[in-house]
Amino acid sequence: MNEDNWDIEELEEDESTAWITTFADISMLLLVFFILLFSMSSLNDEKFLKSIHSVRQALGGKSVIPSSVKIETGNEGVLVNEVTKFRQLIKAQQKVFADLQYYYTQKGLEGIVGAYLESGKITLRLPASVLFDSGKVELKPEGKKVLQEMKDFFIRHPDQKINIRGYTDNLPPRAGSRFKDNWEISALRAINVLRYLISIGIEPERLTATGFADLNPLYPNNSDENRARNRRVEFVLEKMIGG
Repeated sequence: MNEDNWDIEELEEDESTAWITTFADISMLLLVFFILLFSMSSLNDEKFLKSIHSVRQALGGKSVIPSSVKIETGNEGVLVNEVTKFRQLIKAQQKVFADLQYYYTQKGLEGIVGAYLESGKITLRLPASVLFDSGKVELKPEGKKVLQEMKDFFIRHPDQKINIRGYTDNLPPRAGSRFKDNWEISALRAINVLRYLISIGIEPERLTATGFADLNPLYPNNSDENRARNRRVEFVLEKMIGG
């Protein structure tokens, strides 16, 4: 057999076994992937960070530890990171939200006050008509009664910051109104709610007030009904983290 025939046979043999290298690479990647999944499933912060570190190094990238996580050598291990703190906060807020739902059912407020929990924030939503007369910024007597009921819940949970947010629809104030624009109306309504809560015993350091005018509408401002829904006051509760 001449030299050309030997070269052809060697080339065919190389081509017939080339798939083995690719298969081995894929198998190794799958093995690393399943090891990573297993380490993450234990919800162990140290294993998770080490896994990310190893994979990034294997792929030739820099291993960057998030600034919110501090790793120490020795027996001290890994300090509690922001992910763990957030998980704990969510759990705590879920308990507060459950208490809120029970409390409002007892007080008969479930049809008046809407309550929502999202990303650790509890939002209580009141139609503006419950608190204020049309075009007014002073609290009406019925609105004060509702705030009195809400106050008791706020006092039961002193670790909650309360951001009071005023909203309007997209219609400007009537001609001749003493208000310049919807920003002024929404801000004054939020401030007057804040002042009333202080007057009935809520600590000032827990409270903030913000006017959003017609920003962040719940519904398109294309009908009287939708505009009425967009006119509202919200109480956003966030757990105060000490230390």
